[in-house]
This record gives sequence, structure tokens and C-alpha cells, in this order.
Amino acid sequence: MVSSIATPLFVPASKPERFVKAAACGADAVILDLEDAVAAADKETARTALDAAFTDLPVIVRINAIGTPWHAADLAAVSGKGFAAVILPKSETAEAVAQVVAALPGLPVIALIESALGLANARTIAAVDGVARLAFGSVDFCADLGCAHLREILLPARSELVLASRLGGIAPPIDGVTVQLNEPVVTFEDARHARDLGFTGKLCIHPRQIAEVKRAFAPSEDEIYWAKRVLESGDNAVSVDGAMVDEPVRIRARAILAALREESN
Repeated sequence: MVSSIATPLFVPASKPERFVKAAACGADAVILDLEDAVAAADKETARTALDAAFTDLPVIVRINAIGTPWHAADLAAVSGKGFAAVILPKSETAEAVAQVVAALPGLPVIALIESALGLANARTIAAVDGVARLAFGSVDFCADLGCAHLREILLPARSELVLASRLGGIAPPIDGVTVQLNEPVVTFEDARHARDLGFTGKLCIHPRQIAEVKRAFAPSEDEIYWAKRVLESGDNAVSVDGAMVDEPVRIRARAILAALREESN
């Protein structure tokens, strides 16, 4: 279930009146946020509002990081409550992530990589049994490194998360947020860039971003046409529209059409 999530939408856990609305806006999962979206004075109120019964969608909880005053209480609040997964922010070492996995048996963990240390250890984190996916906390990552939040600057980090996920044998990672709420073109282009790198999901922070992320991750008409042409070319090494086609190319074509089928279901 967690492996196929592409458009999870954040909603503050301190705002239960927004839960149903969040579930009805087209996202394929809802993230109840106990961390950045909730002020320190509201952490306990947010914790008591946690609920997974308001929707049939997967409900994920972003807990507070290890070492914060709220982490232990968050673990207790999510255990055995029917949530689909937890997001662990500031995931930096395999040992620390494994502690959370052990504290929440049977509950998948999405490790949010948000620092230089987390990126350096991404491969060992992805290999922890119980980690379902990696996600990129790109804004925090840029704050940690003191760099600009630009695609070309973050390209090595994103590529490493895709590679770490593949080596760890887990689902491809989820990309970080686009902070521009009123620029759908930016959301689309950010999501398309992430998809082209091998990501299969993107964190959303506003309902209006969901349609653009879905559109970006869906195969384009040109890709569908190309994939069909490739698979109609037979099994040998041949030329299709002036380009060589052999089995690795056909694997890509099959993946495109498989994504199309998943989208239509």
C-alpha cells in the first residue's frame, strides 16, 4: 500500500476539522502532521486528535524527530491505531531509524532524509528492515547545507535517494514539497523532474497541487505512443523511429504501460 502512494497530502493533526476535506480532494493518502505544522503548545492536542477512521485512504502520521520532547509520546499515540505508516523526520542513521521500527512493530516507516548526514547514510537507512520508502525533505536539506532550493543543485541528492532505494530493495522515493502554492506550472515541472529521476511520488502541502503532481507522474501521450510502438516491434534488436530497441528499452516501455494501467484503475 505505502509503496504505491504518489500524492500524499499534509494536514496539521491539530486541525481535525480539515481531515475529511483533505481526504476528499483527490490525494491518494493523507499525512496527519505532528511535526512542523503544529506549534509546541499544540502538540498534545494534535496527538489526541489522531484518527484513521475518517477515510478509506491510507492515513500516515509524521511524528516528531528522535531527540525532541514529543517523540516518545508520538510513538505511543500511533501504535496500534490502524495507520498505514509513519514518517520519521530527520532520519540520519540506520541505528536510530531501526529504533523507531522496533518501537512500532508491523507499522511501515517512511524515512525522511533532511540533512547531509541523512543523505550520507541513505543507503544503510534504506536497508533497515521495516523501512518502506525514503522521502526527501528538500527544504530542510537546503537549510542544513546552506544551499539554494533549486533543481540543478539538488540533483545529486535526489539521484542518491533513488539509487539508495534501489539498492535497499524498497519502493522508489517520494520527493519533497513545492513551496509555491499558487504556481501550478512549478508544481508540475518539479514533479516531472522528480519522476524523470526515478521518484514515484511527491509530498503535497495544498490540495491544488494534487492534480499537477498526478499529471506529472502519469505517462504522457508521446510516451504511451512510443511504448506501444516499441512493444509492437518484436523481440529482436531493431530500429524504431531511428533509435535502437532491444530488451532494456522494452523494459522501460512495459513500465510506462503498466503505469498507465495503474492510473486507470
